Amino acid sequence: MILGALIGAGVEPAVLKSELGKLNLPEFELRVRKVDRSGISSIHLNVAVPDEKKHRHLPEIERIISNSTLSDGVKNRSIEIFRRLARAEATVHGTDLAKVHFHEVGALDAIVDVVGACIGFEMLGIEQFVCSKIHVGSGFVEMAHGKFPVPPPAVTELLTGAPVYSTEIEGELITPTGAAIISTVCTTYGRLPDLKLEVSGYGAGTREYEKFPNALRILIGELQASEAHARSEILSLIETNIDDVSPQVLGHFMELALDAGALDCWFTPIQMKKNRPATLVSVLANVANERRFLDLLYRETSTIGIRVQRVARHALEREIDNVSTEYGEIGVKIASRNGKVLNVQPEFEDLRTAAAAAGVPLLEVEAAVKRQAKKIEED
Repeated sequence: MILGALIGAGVEPAVLKSELGKLNLPEFELRVRKVDRSGISSIHLNVAVPDEKKHRHLPEIERIISNSTLSDGVKNRSIEIFRRLARAEATVHGTDLAKVHFHEVGALDAIVDVVGACIGFEMLGIEQFVCSKIHVGSGFVEMAHGKFPVPPPAVTELLTGAPVYSTEIEGELITPTGAAIISTVCTTYGRLPDLKLEVSGYGAGTREYEKFPNALRILIGELQASEAHARSEILSLIETNIDDVSPQVLGHFMELALDAGALDCWFTPIQMKKNRPATLVSVLANVANERRFLDLLYRETSTIGIRVQRVARHALEREIDNVSTEYGEIGVKIASRNGKVLNVQPEFEDLRTAAAAAGVPLLEVEAAVKRQAKKIEED
């Protein structure tokens, strides 16, 4: 349904199939057709794959994705979705992550579903995801482990923290694959944010109901100013404890991490076992770039284990501008919320350059910038 909605929103099926070919999977088909779902013209997509009996484990799925020639962003997001799914299965079944074997969601069509969705998100340039309350359905569903109430255990685990509801409509309206995709990419749930609506698409489910459109709708648009100023996002916090490398190595790693696009990197002094002094290395990064920093930590430090967690960050809207002073043009970072300027901070390198050129203390140049900045805040 997600793939169908993405095609309805503008993803070309032929281009999608070409990109999916980079996975080097056994031959498969994307069968796309328009259908009616309670009066809604929707795209129904069926992934036709060879009949398979095998159940894949997470490492095998990761290898398939990692060995492809897809973009790093698609690879990272796809792997994160499968890891989230594996964590949910491990929790439900009380087993280790590496021992989880996927049933339906380890099949070829599920790999195409997940990776195809990530390809579609990238093709359409989607930067932020919001989801409505999720209709989970009702009744019971037959699964590999038996008959379970809707929503089944894995879906329940995946949607922990998300708003869900049920009505008299019977059947499983959200599968583990869909729940894994939505809960991985979505930063917020609930109301539709203020946006300039550009395009919509409908992806049809296979089942048909009377007077109920079994379809998933995707709305794509540009956030309006009131929403853009409230920048909420889900990021990856990547951390490891290290007690056997020199400060020079850590400093080198920080430079590499920031050059590679880390949003932030910092060190915290800690004590490890046997009271050994150590360093907690922390990297804050976009989820799509997570694997880049895992690889960097393993390659450039002595760590043998890394912790990753999702954190929510709320940040003020920021822009760079220049202010005119008696020492020349100085760049400033302006932070706003709901259209009101809350903070104006001069760029340090500009301060240092201007102070050196004028032969005056840096603090004198900074004071001149702050006088101009106050006018910006008052305006």
